[in-house]
Formats: sequence, structure tokens, C-alpha cells
Amino acid sequence: MTTITHPTAARRSSTSPLRRAWSASPWLTLAVLTNLALIPVFAIAALVDPNLITGAPAWIKPLKFAISIAIYGGTFLWLLTFIQRPTRLVRLAAGLTGLGLLVETTLIALQVVRRVASHFNVSTPFDAAVFSLMGGFITVVSICNLLAAIVLIRQRLPEPVFAWGLRLGLLVSFVGMAVAFLMTSPTPAQLQAAQAGGGMPVAGAHSVGVEDGGPGLPLLGWSTTGGDLRVPHFFGLHAMQVLPLTGALLSLDWTRRRLGDRQRLALVWIAGSGYLGLVLLLTWQALRGQPVIAPDSLTLAAYAALSGAVALAAGAVWLAPGFPREHFSLK
Repeated sequence: MTTITHPTAARRSSTSPLRRAWSASPWLTLAVLTNLALIPVFAIAALVDPNLITGAPAWIKPLKFAISIAIYGGTFLWLLTFIQRPTRLVRLAAGLTGLGLLVETTLIALQVVRRVASHFNVSTPFDAAVFSLMGGFITVVSICNLLAAIVLIRQRLPEPVFAWGLRLGLLVSFVGMAVAFLMTSPTPAQLQAAQAGGGMPVAGAHSVGVEDGGPGLPLLGWSTTGGDLRVPHFFGLHAMQVLPLTGALLSLDWTRRRLGDRQRLALVWIAGSGYLGLVLLLTWQALRGQPVIAPDSLTLAAYAALSGAVALAAGAVWLAPGFPREHFSLK
């Protein structure tokens, strides 16, 4: 099986993974370890604390974010190991990502302790400042994600197919992050209430067409009565794992023996394009106020078209022995 590692991995084989991670970025490593440690703490708190915030157990949101941040931070840290000569800018991006993730966890937990919502809560100057600070740091995290993608695109890696899995994973995850900014716009109901003199204690929502806090899927909380922008946000973020894994599978010796380099590269691009299409379709479905579990006929037709196009393209590439080599660059 082909091993895909950082070019200097052999020289560091005697160094523990934790020391390598800390050397790459202390702040990002600290963010991952902190959130891993907090997962059981938040899980126990969710079981024993009867309080509800926006219709859900108070500690469910910190628990979900701790899991998500640990996965995201760990993946981002791993991706940085493929940058052959990290510059000060790359190290700064890693540090800012770690700091931003730590701030996010801290502020979400703080608001739970205060028994108020952390997201979209602008009911007091303090709450508005907390939400604004969270938004600012997550914007920085998103920019750092894009920066890492640009650096990897400009860099030549030993295994081009796997390299494009890394790059496309970061780019699609950036799109998933961008979806979150759609949640911060005040809903029509919130604007109407403000215009009527009722103020705007809440600005933005996860759900579309219904109020946050209604019926939702277990644990995830995704709305089952309206659209929910957390769905494309979730799938977009996990492109960071799915597409590098696809690139790794296409770089195995078994795959190399059956497919040419250009075929494998075409397949990873098809996977990336298809995944991006899925994120965009999920966003479109949510913005139309449709629950993810109840798409209408038009939405189903769009998903069928996307699935058919991906399957047809992948099948054509896989089965074509004379696939044209000049159409794709292996840089």
C-alpha cells in the first residue's frame, strides 16, 4: 500500500505525535486537547442539568461544538503537516485558528452558565458583544482555512491525486463555513418585530421558515418542520475528511494498478465537484424552507440529477482505458 506522509516524516519518526503537533502549533494543539477533555464534561452536564436553552438541553450546544472543534482542529493540524516549508504566515494562521476555536468554546460555555443563548443573542450589550466576538474569531478561522488551501495549491506534493484531495477538501470546507454567515441575517419575522417597536433581541437563526427551537432531529437538532442551514454547514465542514480520504483511496497501489494517473486525478476532481454540488443543493433546500428529511419533488429531482451526473462521469472515467491524458495537470 502506498504510504502518504510528509517528506520529513522519516526524520521525525522517533518523535511522539503530540510533540510534533505541539511543535507545529501550540495554540491549535491546545484547542484540540481542551475540547477533547471537555467532551465528557459537557456530556455529563447535558444529562444532569434540566435547564433548556432555545428548546434544547442547555449543554447540548457546547457538547456538539466541542466534538466539532476537536475534529476540525485535529484535521486542520494534520493538513498543515503536508506544507513542506511552513512560513510565518502559515504558523500565524494555525495559531489564530487554535485561539479562535478556544474562544468559541469558552464563550459558548459562558453563555450556558448564564442560562442564555450564545448564538444570535443581542438582547443586551454584553450578549451582543459575545456574539460579535464569536463571529469575528470564526471569520478569522475561515480565512485561515482558505489560506491553507491556497498554500497547498501553490505547493507541489509527491502524490498529486492525494494532494488535490487535500486542496479540494479545504476549499469545499470553506464554502461550508461561508454558509454559516447566512444564519446571521435577521429573519423577516425579526425585522417585522423590530419595525413594530418590539426591538430585536435575536438577530439571525439556524432555521428558515420556522423559529429556532422547534422539533428537530435527535442530538443534531436540525429542524424537521423547516429549512436548516446547519445541514449544509455540517456537510461542508466534513469535506476536510471526506475528500482527503477519497484522494488517499485513489492513491493506493490497488487503485494505481487499475487506473492511470489522469483517471485517478479526474475521479478526485469529480468527487470534489460532486461534494460541492451536494453542499450547494443542501443550502438551496434549506433557504427554501424545506426540512432535510422532507424534500419536495423539485429538490429530489435536483439530487437525482447531481447523483446521476457524478455516477456517469465517474463510470466513464473508470471504464475508459484510453482516457485522454492531456486534459488534466498533475501539478
